[in-house]
Amino acid sequence: MRNALRNAIGIPFRQTKYRGIMRLVKSLLDRCFDVITLLSENASGLSLGEISRRLDVPKSAAHRLLHSLCDLGWAEQDPDNGFYRLSLRLAVMGQRLLAGTRIPDICQPILDRLASNTKGLGRIAILDPDGLTWISHSQGMRSGLIYQPELVAKVPLHTTANGKAWLATLDRDEALARAVASGLGRTDLGGPRVITSKATFSAALDETEERGWATAIEEAEAGVAAVAAVIRVGSQVVGTVSIAGPIHHFSPLVLPQLAEQVKATAQELSELWPYRIASPTPQASVSKAAQVIGNII
Repeated sequence: MRNALRNAIGIPFRQTKYRGIMRLVKSLLDRCFDVITLLSENASGLSLGEISRRLDVPKSAAHRLLHSLCDLGWAEQDPDNGFYRLSLRLAVMGQRLLAGTRIPDICQPILDRLASNTKGLGRIAILDPDGLTWISHSQGMRSGLIYQPELVAKVPLHTTANGKAWLATLDRDEALARAVASGLGRTDLGGPRVITSKATFSAALDETEERGWATAIEEAEAGVAAVAAVIRVGSQVVGTVSIAGPIHHFSPLVLPQLAEQVKATAQELSELWPYRIASPTPQASVSKAAQVIGNII
């Protein structure tokens, strides 16, 4: 009866079965990469129950996926506490891919020069489907008060100069949606001058677009400032470059000069950028004498 109905409406049984299998495969792949993404954001590991809760999947399904990832060498289970974490295999492959793009070879010397000239922390972020990801940094200060952020992968969009520099190039509705997704409106994120309203943030994007560079003055963290500009290949934005440091290095008199250096570096990187990135789809050793501050640009 079921086959007759399918034939009557023109859907061959084999084709229907194939589509069902493909949907199942896609669902399994989605869940697998959800696990990998979650573990990549929690390097110290998570318990099975926490993974199940955060991904909203049954413990049994999460356990099967984790067991498979462990068997394949992509994940491992801590013998002491039973937590699951990624192995270094993914990181090694990521490093190989990044090296293959030639971005570190070509861009690092340019970033080193910017950091040295400005005596700040220079960073490059690359555009990916989820937003911006840090790929390179350079410390320009060797002593004194140094800004040394926590090593995180993803760039917080609404509290950083990098995030604002990129969002200012997007359609405004999409930019605000991404900002909200990153935490815009929450009062528990960012520094003392963090923007919390859409209207104020939209005005900041207008200012960024008009002058060609973005700032974050104590928006991510107290005592920290940053300035950033986008890197383009033709008309396509491929990443951002920034300089950050203690706020007293970013006085109103000095800030425009720093911004011009960042813009010049962004232009140089744009001309030499070796790797084109697909556009993302829209979505709602510091010296012992140094004093280290900060967590996030």
